Amino acid sequence: MDDRQSLLTALDQTAERMKALVTTLDEAQLDVPYHPGVNPPVWEMGHAAFFYEVFVLNYLDGTPSYDPSMDELWDSFHMDHGDRWSRTLFPPREKTLAYLDIVMDRVRERIRNKPLTEEALYLYRYAIYHQNMHVESMTWCRQTVGYPAPPFSEPNAFAGQGRDNSDLGDVRVPAGRYWIGVPGGEERFAHEDFGFDNEKPGFEVDMPSFSIARTLVSNGDFLRFVEEGGYERADEFWSQGGRKWLRRELDLNFGSGEAERRGKLSQPFHWRKIDGHWHERVFNQWLPLEPGFAVRQISYWEAEAYCNWAGRRLPSEYEWEVAALGNTAAQGRRRYPWGNELVPEWVDMDQRFMGRVPVTAFAEADSPFGCRQMLGTVWEWTSNQFLPYDGFAVDMYPFMSTLQFGDHKTTRGGGCAASSRLIRGTYRQAYHPDRADVFTGFRTCALEK
Repeated sequence: MDDRQSLLTALDQTAERMKALVTTLDEAQLDVPYHPGVNPPVWEMGHAAFFYEVFVLNYLDGTPSYDPSMDELWDSFHMDHGDRWSRTLFPPREKTLAYLDIVMDRVRERIRNKPLTEEALYLYRYAIYHQNMHVESMTWCRQTVGYPAPPFSEPNAFAGQGRDNSDLGDVRVPAGRYWIGVPGGEERFAHEDFGFDNEKPGFEVDMPSFSIARTLVSNGDFLRFVEEGGYERADEFWSQGGRKWLRRELDLNFGSGEAERRGKLSQPFHWRKIDGHWHERVFNQWLPLEPGFAVRQISYWEAEAYCNWAGRRLPSEYEWEVAALGNTAAQGRRRYPWGNELVPEWVDMDQRFMGRVPVTAFAEADSPFGCRQMLGTVWEWTSNQFLPYDGFAVDMYPFMSTLQFGDHKTTRGGGCAASSRLIRGTYRQAYHPDRADVFTGFRTCALEK
């Protein structure tokens, strides 16, 4: 997005996708059931419009808000998560759609008629990317509450192609000095190296050699863990944090009485057996479990327990980035596993297939070391806490990263609902280890002898 037309195209496409996620719900569906991992769709839309007002129009021009009395209601810092379900506080859908359109028109006019300075370009991109993040969260909301798939998604495009032939083994990444992250400081507004504050400043790290799986852990892989009692054998495979999660999650999804009757959680919550065969919930449908598709909607604790069962481990986030990009000072830096030009057709992003693709698909997008689907399909858990890099400086939006430092885990790669405009190999996303509503999955590393 380095010129006016590309900015306008990105703005229009993102706004239309967000509106489609709201207008394709009936009035009753707008009242989504409360869940700690989602937001009501109308609030998400108003918040995205508010973000453009604050960080583009107000910041660059001093333009007052469309309705200053609403600012605190759309502000995620001031409006507590639980209060966003109070429909009486917020305008109805049609008025919020009108608010979004008015703000989008003001931003379009500014892009067309005001100088495209480096700072303005950075802020446009930042606000568009922020809106794409909310398009993603609105999509996982639909999955979490069991609403129909987005109208632009094709979750059944690969139906029947998920045979359990996913084991392509490991690749060995050689020891070396590798580059992590993107430049900071003077290059903050550089077109070619846009990055959020948690990706900066970049640095070099000496990495010992390691072996990492070519492919994501598949449904078939995870099913073997389930059928060997992986959830019931908590004392063998689950950490203290994982065991606490098992009880909390059972209560959250079933209520204390039903949880007591069920006894123990024994599989991912979106899996169940129907007539003796495993199925998974895909939005509002129960579909046969495809063994060769990536396992998704898996919490960190489940991924950790699987690794303990399998005699493997999660990669560190530095190992993940090295395996994905292989960037070194001598060879230069790449943004994507295959190079520096985005090829959206090589990844499952943009709410296209919703992670329901064989883990062996998209071979053309392999990393330099031969790892597959390191962008798209699922966000990949790593072993790292989400912490700032040395020299971290808060960016324009002070809550982009700082609220997650310390108690969240780092995920990498971008999931199927993420925007391909946004994701690159250096991108870091923080999720609490309890989260199993996001499209999260993982790959594993070999234990060194």
